[in-house]
Amino acid sequence: MGSLQKSHCATWRSLFHEVRPIGGGRCPPYKNCVMATATETNLDQYCTDVAARAKRAAVRLANTSTDVKNQWLRRSAELLRDECQQIIDANARDLAAAPGYGLTDAAIDRLTLNRKRVEEIAVGLEQIADLPDPIGEVIRTTHRPNGLQIDKVRVPLGVVFFIYESRPNVTADAAAICVKSGNAVILRGGKEALHSSQAIVALLAEAAEEVGLPADAVQMVSTTDRAAVGKFLGMPQFIDLAIPRGGEGLIRRVAAEAKMPVIKHFNGNCHVYVDSSADLAMAETILLNSKCQRMGVCNAAESLVVHADVAGEFLPAIGRMLGERGVEVRGDDRTCELVPQAKPATDADYATEYLGPIISSKVVGSLDEAIEHINRYGSQHTDAIITNDETAAQEFAQRIDSSAVMINASTRFNDGGQFGLGAEIGISTDKFHARGPCGLEELTSYKYVVHGSGQIRE
Repeated sequence: MGSLQKSHCATWRSLFHEVRPIGGGRCPPYKNCVMATATETNLDQYCTDVAARAKRAAVRLANTSTDVKNQWLRRSAELLRDECQQIIDANARDLAAAPGYGLTDAAIDRLTLNRKRVEEIAVGLEQIADLPDPIGEVIRTTHRPNGLQIDKVRVPLGVVFFIYESRPNVTADAAAICVKSGNAVILRGGKEALHSSQAIVALLAEAAEEVGLPADAVQMVSTTDRAAVGKFLGMPQFIDLAIPRGGEGLIRRVAAEAKMPVIKHFNGNCHVYVDSSADLAMAETILLNSKCQRMGVCNAAESLVVHADVAGEFLPAIGRMLGERGVEVRGDDRTCELVPQAKPATDADYATEYLGPIISSKVVGSLDEAIEHINRYGSQHTDAIITNDETAAQEFAQRIDSSAVMINASTRFNDGGQFGLGAEIGISTDKFHARGPCGLEELTSYKYVVHGSGQIRE
């Protein structure tokens, strides 16, 4: 019998609270679990209980050894591989329900798990295990004239409330990166990925029980009631950070309601700018990868900006290539002249994150005009320049106000794994406290530890 079949919700209650009924009582085995419903009073009690448990777990987790955290990550990866088919079967239930939720093709792609993607999740956990543990790192030591030694020491944030939509792989990524950085996490996944996330959490719970990870280090909210999100967002006494990952509507709701700091980006309107000195073959390759390698993700290119000096040669060719891949071009007058199948672009088109087979295009007369266009319409996520002019590259990098600037490289590289951070918990376009891919260090803070030998202040 596979691990998912023998993993029981009683185990989850004591460890990860995946489907713990709000009214109490014993859960049936995983395959029969149903999300709970609750009265307003019970919902208050439930959310308070989950948050308080997470806060207590965070205190213990802050002192959990690196060895135990890494054992959990590696054992979780083993179980994901061993029970891959069980995860795919659970995911199939979510995919069957997807049309009823009105999911787009891009959303269904993000929801889909197969053996390759499950293997990628497992590898991601192992990569996080291989990363240095940031907790306890002495960032800086200062010796004062009076003999005091002042250490600036990295510490966990505490409890993370993570709200995400139909990305079941994110369940494992978020749990892994939070626990490795010493934080307890409360997971609120979307109903679209319910069965997939339950299957993954069951395996994480099994691994936790085996290695002795603190109880309640990871909890999954067991109600689909949207009011629960608001209740958690109003608990700064228990929760130290909220991270929404999903559609713009979800992120704006969290940003508006949260009583604690929020790490976020609203959308990913990413640009590729082809400069006058660009290697056009390179520009074609990078643009196609940025746009077409995977369209439904936040670091996919949504906008093309081309210098007028190379537009006549570049746009007809790239227009044909995009057309062959089913991508519609919406552009200015010059783009429409050079790409016959292109449609006229509006201001809204230039500001849109399509997450699908549409790209906007603008021909500009200078680097200054390109930078002005990108800063006006972009989302401060990821923007790329293709150029052989080092001065232009440096100016672009300095003046583009985005979390990541790519020079002669695809926008798709703005990703925690690609940056060597291990799996990320999200990408921030804010400027405080974290920006860009948020890995282990971005989920930490610091404290000052002062060593003395009896000093007093005069």
